[in-house]
Amino acid sequence: MRQIGWLRTAFQKDPGGGLFLTVLVAVAVAVPLLYYFVPDSSALHLSGYTVTLLAKYMSYAMLAIAVDLIWGYCGILSLGHGAFFALGGYAMGMYLMRAIGTRGVYGDPVLPDFMVFLNWKELPWFWHGFDQFWFALLMVVLVPGLLALVFGYFAFRSRVSGVYLSIITQALTYALMLAFFRNDMGFGGNNGFTDFKDIAGFSLQSPATRVVLFLCTAFALGTSYWVCRRVVLSRFGRVIQAVRDAESRARFLGYKVESYKLWVFVFSAVLAGIAGALYVPQIGIINPSEFSPGNSIEVAIWVSVGGRGTLSGAILGAVLINLAKTWLTGAAPEIWSFFLGGLFVFSTLLFPRGIVGIFEQLRRVQLRQGSADASPLGVGESVAAKEKA
Repeated sequence: MRQIGWLRTAFQKDPGGGLFLTVLVAVAVAVPLLYYFVPDSSALHLSGYTVTLLAKYMSYAMLAIAVDLIWGYCGILSLGHGAFFALGGYAMGMYLMRAIGTRGVYGDPVLPDFMVFLNWKELPWFWHGFDQFWFALLMVVLVPGLLALVFGYFAFRSRVSGVYLSIITQALTYALMLAFFRNDMGFGGNNGFTDFKDIAGFSLQSPATRVVLFLCTAFALGTSYWVCRRVVLSRFGRVIQAVRDAESRARFLGYKVESYKLWVFVFSAVLAGIAGALYVPQIGIINPSEFSPGNSIEVAIWVSVGGRGTLSGAILGAVLINLAKTWLTGAAPEIWSFFLGGLFVFSTLLFPRGIVGIFEQLRRVQLRQGSADASPLGVGESVAAKEKA
């Protein structure tokens, strides 16, 4: 009963939450059926490309949740979460490259193809262990989390906030992009990692593997939403929202503001890393362009358009904008960047609370009108009108 009461409270505070979870479950059930069991000749059949595209959208939605948690609820605009997404992707990519083994172009059982091409003689120390799937999963969590811990500790300890923190996070992801572009870093340089064969012993080209990865991504997205919802509705969530609204007052009341900020920052970085790890085996490539500062800015636009501080709005913004991107980059690629910038300006000026905020405002107007109609004054007016008629 307590869990049912919590769910009712959660959906009242986030009206889109119930709809999102319902749609997610429906998609998780329908997509594998339409892809795996419906014949190719049927109009209802989904292609492998469509399944991969939907999985990519869900990975982006996880990244949007991570940014919304740190920005919408804690008031920290991070323009570097694309770095944590990419680091999680690279950790998974290193495992996938080791899993190729002798099936690579050069047939080396230990060194990935790009290392053989660059005349590397031995495997770098930081590649050891990535031949084990469990180790790669551990690094997917630890690498983004440790980077966020170190970066956040010094930033929040120095009380860096506002636009200055946003600029520093952007500088972080740009520095990582430049580093990963170098061939001597041992991460594939400009080309990154690609030509993956299998994961955990299962072929990535198999329809069954594609379905399992899709379901894992859907499960991770639903779990991320559920965990973040629990966080923001808890006492801890109320404190971080107080930090967002009145940081000095929260500090004066005795709360260790820096510790709360650091926890949220690290947790959101881990979520972004997991999203990146799910993204890579399905898309089939990871390269330094994922560190581009523009990608992190784009994520902030997803959250802003969907509805900052709502979680479900961040998911909605990520899916809708990426749907538009998929269509526009094919139909009119030269106007995509202008469309994205115009959308951000338009949403900021006309509906600053995002798409979810519009529906929330409409719902409040309806409730207000209903209360007015049910009030004694409203009843008296209606009776007088009838008598006059």
